[in-house]
Amino acid sequence: MLARTLFLAVFGVLLIAQDPHSPPALNPDTPNILRTPDGRNRTEMILKADHEASVKDIETMRKLVDDLKIEMEKNDRHILSVSSLKKLDEIEKLVKKIRGRMKRF
Repeated sequence: MLARTLFLAVFGVLLIAQDPHSPPALNPDTPNILRTPDGRNRTEMILKADHEASVKDIETMRKLVDDLKIEMEKNDRHILSVSSLKKLDEIEKLVKKIRGRMKRF
């Protein structure tokens, strides 16, 4: 009797665990690639544009870091300029943008 009850409980849990409203599985042989109207792969175009934008942002960030380094070497240890803080904020914004682009796909 215990085995029968256990079997029915496990069977009931397995039935509940199945999602009857899930979409049918796609055939792995058919590609699911989004295309632009001119036939190019949309994902590849987005990745290429993101890469180019990231390279541009990294170059801007490198210039800001170099400027910040010059300012820090020029000033004393007790001096912190507002422009240095603004550059640090801009560097942080660029890092977040680049990270967001990289995590997108």
